[in-house]
Amino acid sequence: MRTIPKGALVVSCQARADNPLHGPVFMAAMAAAARDGGAGAIRADGPDDIAAIRSAVDLPIVGILKRFRDDVPVYITPDFAAAETVVAAGADIVALDATPRARGGEDLAGLVAAIRGRLARPVFADVSTLTEGLAADALGVDYVATTLAGYTDETRVSREAGPNLALVAALAARCRAPVVAEGRFDTPELAAAALAAGAHAVVVGTMITNPREITRRFAAALAC
Repeated sequence: MRTIPKGALVVSCQARADNPLHGPVFMAAMAAAARDGGAGAIRADGPDDIAAIRSAVDLPIVGILKRFRDDVPVYITPDFAAAETVVAAGADIVALDATPRARGGEDLAGLVAAIRGRLARPVFADVSTLTEGLAADALGVDYVATTLAGYTDETRVSREAGPNLALVAALAARCRAPVVAEGRFDTPELAAAALAAGAHAVVVGTMITNPREITRRFAAALAC
């Protein structure tokens, strides 16, 4: 079973429907470029992209399935059906929203147990606070990630606020599971700081795989 190597850069290869790079062909190429650049794992969304990436690279894939619903705040792999879908597509690890927010009826503890038991896959828990991380760790997840720090109502900050290195350090000091730093790590220096703070690995998405957003940042700086 593929796992995330210690010290690895995990590249998040995702593009929403309004992005010119949306689609499995582009995401597979992006994953191959990330592999060639030294990535140790890939994070990907949806069965089509996951399957295409699986055929293109021999790296661990952290799979998710985003399901947006107006009345349900949890959209990252909210239920067992979503987890089953990403595993069938080739994901080695299943990432899910591990916050206590409503997920449409399924119990988080039962979902974690079912993924680890029935699907025989490690669980990558996306959290936003220390309390959520410790609760996920107590459920037996295999990774605790700071993915949602700054993106929930309780923790929301602007992108300019930077990553939550204090949360990385706090989780690393208290969790049994390896801690993965994710969320606004947009320079190599910040990624290295996450490892120094105790992270097992670091996920970077936008600043590697979203040239439209990177271009916007450059253009905004030149317009000042």
